Amino acid sequence: MKCLRWGAAVSAVALGLLAGCGTGMDTVDASSVPRLRAQPADAANGKPQVVPPRGPRSSFAPFRTTGDDGTQVVRTRWHGRKSGFTGDIWAWVPPQYHQARYAKSGFPVLIALPGAYGYPSNYWAGASFALQERIAQWSQQGKTLPFIVVMPVLNPGKRYYDGSDIPGQPKMGTWLTEDVPDFARANFRTYAGRDGWAFMGSSSGGFAALKAVLKQPEKFKAAIVNGPDTAPDSPLWRGHPAEMRANDPRHLARRLAERQGPPVYLAFELGGLEAAVPDVKGFVKDYTGGPVHSTLFEIPDGVHSAQTYMQRMAESLHWISEQMQGPMPSA
Repeated sequence: MKCLRWGAAVSAVALGLLAGCGTGMDTVDASSVPRLRAQPADAANGKPQVVPPRGPRSSFAPFRTTGDDGTQVVRTRWHGRKSGFTGDIWAWVPPQYHQARYAKSGFPVLIALPGAYGYPSNYWAGASFALQERIAQWSQQGKTLPFIVVMPVLNPGKRYYDGSDIPGQPKMGTWLTEDVPDFARANFRTYAGRDGWAFMGSSSGGFAALKAVLKQPEKFKAAIVNGPDTAPDSPLWRGHPAEMRANDPRHLARRLAERQGPPVYLAFELGGLEAAVPDVKGFVKDYTGGPVHSTLFEIPDGVHSAQTYMQRMAESLHWISEQMQGPMPSA
């Protein structure tokens, strides 16, 4: 269910708060989330390959300050050389990124996608959900990794593109999975391997996150998928059934299972009062397993709202963090 497709009688405020694209800050209790386990993969796989910033470096404008340590969400405009699309991107690096002990380390990247159109802004950059402040706190407590958070626009022109390259339309699939990672590699210390790359998204952004990881598991290892559609449904697919099927998470999950990997990790979040409950639970039952690992965090009284999903965000971030590569301090 993509939000902002309701009748005109519904107010903009109601749409914002109830349709997976709202703002407003709730208390998030992460007290039951444990510390991360040690990462045995470090010893087994050797030292992960760090990718220094490749450039060209972006010119950033401050968007908001997120802590007394001077960390900021910043904004820039990025031209995607592969998609041809130019759009705004917000970014944030955790406090650990500037610490001397991590000066030579890469950091994992979380590409965070909003619900609804996600254009011309991305609500994860704002103060309402304080996503960055919470990642800073949880990572310093050892509960999640200290992710670099990259927040691009999603649906230009306020049309739904299903995070895909629909024929005759802006190449938003390439934008999200090629150009946005290129932006991160141009500006920040990242990892070469897929262990350093994940998506998170809600509603329409949840579909894009789910599809990106299932379609390109060689590039992305994990996703947090909040109240998503589980099948492509943009009207722009009309006349393009083959391309639509090639971007259907159900088809992609089956194909990944047939290939027996590489393994991906999907943390679903779902409000108990959402209309999508049967669909999402059906997807988890029918299309996960084998190399498609999944967990479901259900919020019993939750609705289709980013406020709902924030209530279990610490657990979701913890779960994917356990599958990913964190920064490595200098010896």
